[in-house]
Amino acid sequence: MGRVYVFDHPLIQHKTALMRKTETSVKDFRELVREVAMLMTFEATRNLPLKPVEIETPMCKTTMNMLKGEDIAIVPILRAGLGMVDGMLALIPNAKVGHIGLYRDPETHLPIEYYCKLPSDIEKREIFVVDPMLATGGSAAAAIDFIKQRGGKKIIFMCLIAAPEGIEVLQKAHPDVDIFIAAKDEHLNDHAYIVPGLGDAGDRLYGTK
Repeated sequence: MGRVYVFDHPLIQHKTALMRKTETSVKDFRELVREVAMLMTFEATRNLPLKPVEIETPMCKTTMNMLKGEDIAIVPILRAGLGMVDGMLALIPNAKVGHIGLYRDPETHLPIEYYCKLPSDIEKREIFVVDPMLATGGSAAAAIDFIKQRGGKKIIFMCLIAAPEGIEVLQKAHPDVDIFIAAKDEHLNDHAYIVPGLGDAGDRLYGTK
């Protein structure tokens, strides 16, 4: 079973609390999403493989550890997942970026795919699937299904806010996927929104309330 990692870093907790506030502006919300995604990436990439590389400093030649390969892909779930990409690219700028478009049926709450474009060598890459919210878990599970169907193997899921129901669904659907979460919330309401949550992340990122 993949591990579930809930961040307890004070900066992540503080910035996540600011995101939740009703009065947080669109500009500030975007910046907070980017910052939290960057902080999460620092920890989520802890196990990337290293290799010794000979380099030359102004003083001498020496051998230092560097990434064994920069074969990383970031795959945001549209549209809200896009808000996390820039923060991640700040730390892993050579990562390739794919996109998966899903929307949630308002009646059944099930995910429906409308777009999927991934790097051609996705099967070789360490893949970070990102979406600010893990509510029912349906969109995340479906996105990872699509990636696996196209050859993806090493997959990590990252989100800002998660409900226990969504975590359970994703773990059952993809027990091989590690889940990194900035905050684990209480439950889903009758409309499948996370409580206490932060509302609709896409609307708050793009000002489309």
